[in-house]
Amino acid sequence: MAELKKLACVEDDADIRSIIELALGDLGGFDLALFSSGHDALAGLEDATPQLIILDVMMPGMDGLETLEKLRAVPALNETPVLFMTAKAQPKEITRYTQAGALGVITKPFDPLSLADKVRAFWDDAA
Repeated sequence: MAELKKLACVEDDADIRSIIELALGDLGGFDLALFSSGHDALAGLEDATPQLIILDVMMPGMDGLETLEKLRAVPALNETPVLFMTAKAQPKEITRYTQAGALGVITKPFDPLSLADKVRAFWDDAA
């Protein structure tokens, strides 16, 4: 697989989006597109052309699982790898997310200093 450079993240909490921008954009060096909801992501992800999408699980309106389901219906995005980000990371839930097609799960709260390395590790493991 090619080196991971372009990410998109869908997170409804503005404070967490800011931390993600710092952790993955400023510190991690990724080209990062941020979206505040599943609806915004569906409207803008095709243009963003990410190599990997990070989806918050618990979002109002359309949660992460529903967002993933709708992304899989978009031809340009149907094979884009996805990581879920959630505070709900019990083994049963992680199994549910991976069965839905996620590469893995990043648990909240996360360490901003190691987030980029964690994302790269999931990417490298999938290669």
